[in-house]
Amino acid sequence: MRALKVVLVRVLSAVALLYLAGCGALYGWQRSMLYHPQPARHAGESLALPVDGANLQISARTRPGAPALLYFGGNAEDVSTTIPQLMRLFPDHALYGLHYRGFGRSTGEPSESALHADARALYEHVRRGHPDIKVVGRSLGSGVAVRLASETAVTRLVLITPYDSIENVAVEQFPWWPVRWLIRDRFDSAALAARIDVPTTLIAAEHDTLIRLERTAALMARFGPGVARLVVIPGVGHNDISASPRYAQALVDAAR
Repeated sequence: MRALKVVLVRVLSAVALLYLAGCGALYGWQRSMLYHPQPARHAGESLALPVDGANLQISARTRPGAPALLYFGGNAEDVSTTIPQLMRLFPDHALYGLHYRGFGRSTGEPSESALHADARALYEHVRRGHPDIKVVGRSLGSGVAVRLASETAVTRLVLITPYDSIENVAVEQFPWWPVRWLIRDRFDSAALAARIDVPTTLIAAEHDTLIRLERTAALMARFGPGVARLVVIPGVGHNDISASPRYAQALVDAAR
């Protein structure tokens, strides 16, 4: 019996050590799991925006004085390939797509604080020539867009496959790990939603398995009465939502 207890203690100790090692790996590698930098594949117009600690690439269609649309993409999105679709949908708008640090030709390392600071820098750059600024954020970028809209004067906010917080998404993805203790970049959009008073549209995918509809609904519930509306695109998932004609129409309607 004593030998059995010794074996059991050793097994439990080994399991505990492995679990702690897994926690350490999650903590150390979490940003490489959250951010997946992509090169800029579309050779269109772009701007260089110097900021503290980095030089940012902005894929753009410049139109001085026109309504401007700022676009913040997903965690593995090349926004240079998104701009052509936005050109077709918004022929009368100036367009600005931020390549996060490490994405495209942007230098530096991505983090939540860096993305928020860079979005604000882009806004300040754009507002000098565009009094009407609309903000669109997709997936990870929805958290960037929410914070920017909560702190600045924008006229429309559009959130595509948005979440209440990256923390809650991560808890669903890694249910056996103490994510709430380990996570560094929380992107807590739900905590900021009540500060937003401009017309806001949340566009969700019916079959999204990465950011489930429950996460989008939880964010929707945090906006003030009459501020936000939810549009669910049927028959699509997280990655193919933009291929749907209904998505394109919902996006145009939301940003009018």
